[in-house]
Amino acid sequence: MTMKPKPKKFRVRRAATGQTEGQLTSATSGDKVFETTDDGFGDADFRAAPPREETSPKQAAIDRELAAIRAEGLTGRQLRMARRVAQMRGVTPSSDFDAVRQLRAMGVDPFAKANMLELVAGANVPAVTPAPQTPQTPPPAPAGIDAATRAADIIAIQRDIAGRRRRKVALLTARLLFFVMLPTFIAAFYFYMLATPMFATKSEFVIQQADGGGGGAGGLGGLFSGTSMATQQDSISVQSYLLSRDALARLDDDLGFRAHFEGDNIDELQRLTPESSNEDTYKLYQRMVRIGYDPTEGVIKMEVIAADPATSEAFANALIGYAEEQVDQLTARLRSDQMQGAMGSFEAAEVRMLEAQQSVVRLQEQLGVVSADVELSSRMEQIGVVETELRDARFRLDTMMSNARPNAAQVENLERIIRLREAEISELRGSLTEGAEGTASLARISAELGVAQMDLTTRQALLQQAAQQLETARIEANRQVRYLSTSVPPRAPDEATYPRKFENTLLAFIIFAGIYLMISLTASILREQVSA
Repeated sequence: MTMKPKPKKFRVRRAATGQTEGQLTSATSGDKVFETTDDGFGDADFRAAPPREETSPKQAAIDRELAAIRAEGLTGRQLRMARRVAQMRGVTPSSDFDAVRQLRAMGVDPFAKANMLELVAGANVPAVTPAPQTPQTPPPAPAGIDAATRAADIIAIQRDIAGRRRRKVALLTARLLFFVMLPTFIAAFYFYMLATPMFATKSEFVIQQADGGGGGAGGLGGLFSGTSMATQQDSISVQSYLLSRDALARLDDDLGFRAHFEGDNIDELQRLTPESSNEDTYKLYQRMVRIGYDPTEGVIKMEVIAADPATSEAFANALIGYAEEQVDQLTARLRSDQMQGAMGSFEAAEVRMLEAQQSVVRLQEQLGVVSADVELSSRMEQIGVVETELRDARFRLDTMMSNARPNAAQVENLERIIRLREAEISELRGSLTEGAEGTASLARISAELGVAQMDLTTRQALLQQAAQQLETARIEANRQVRYLSTSVPPRAPDEATYPRKFENTLLAFIIFAGIYLMISLTASILREQVSA
């Protein structure tokens, strides 16, 4: 069995059972044609006025107090702090300004440091659950305050602010007078009225090096010779010595430095008491003797201060003398060592040469021979002469024996001569290698004299070399000489150099003002950190 599909119908128009929408709209509009809001009295308003709230004197006083608090110009942080203090005290204000008013009415200063510390530390105040607060926007000023009252309150507030400003300015002026101006006045009084006038003697000197005088100073030494770099170490050494305790001791022994500054003409702050220690004297010496070194020019500048100009000049001349002695001592040991070594070598070579010469003379005296070479030449000449005579005798003997009947006497004589000449030659040749009784052979004599002569020649060469070294050491020692040249001699001034009254007073003012400023800034920062 099949069923026919039944499709759904859309947008089917159905007949309206009542009025159409247009008819309803027109009917509704027709009902409102005669509707009006005019009551027949025009623009006149005959409605009853709302009842006016009368302000009581107490509320007026509260409003004036709130207006005065608003005029104080309190910051938002102060108002929030006042509300927190009020909540801790169990007060329920209607606004931040009302919290300030109620706390002041209770005799509590909401901005006092004690209340701030209680807020920070969480004092043991019972916590009070605050009531729901209205927004902290200040309400408009009440209409019950007239212009005269407002003006009087504003004038009172302005007078209070001006009074507080005057008090702060007065306190600031008092602090400045006490902590800055009073110490400055005391310092000025000391510099102008009490300080002893001091006289400074200035001088300048330089340490120079002698020229080489032919010495070969090559390399970097020759490059820096004649400049301040060559004597920089010596200048620094002299500067250190003049500021040392040894220089103070010598100056005190020679001119009485300590006794000069123990005089009654010196003020109390600069005077040395009889009970002063050596350290106090040395500190005063370092203040009164000022020495500086300029490495670019190699000049040492010295300033000596004393209570009178003559003493100042005497101190300066004495210190320059000490500096000259120190300069001489700087290279004295080096020059002495160089000359001593060279002189010792020369003297030793000379002694050895003399000993070698004495040995040669002693051998010549013992052997009876002045020169082995001359003696050998003489012996060889003798042997040559005898050999010549021997050859001549043999030639004549051979000539005579060539005859048929030679003369027997002549032959015997020639044979005897030949034997004598041969014996003489043998004796002469034997004397060259074999000595006679109590005498040495000529070979030994020649060897001993040769060794002695060679030793003498060597000693003479060493002596000559030592003499050259001695001369070189003398030249080098002369080149190492340092001397002090005074470019600006000390001269006593005719006016006092110290104290510099105005400069010292101004410096004291700047120092005291800086100390006060630093202390004030530190206190302000700490107070701000505590009150935050």
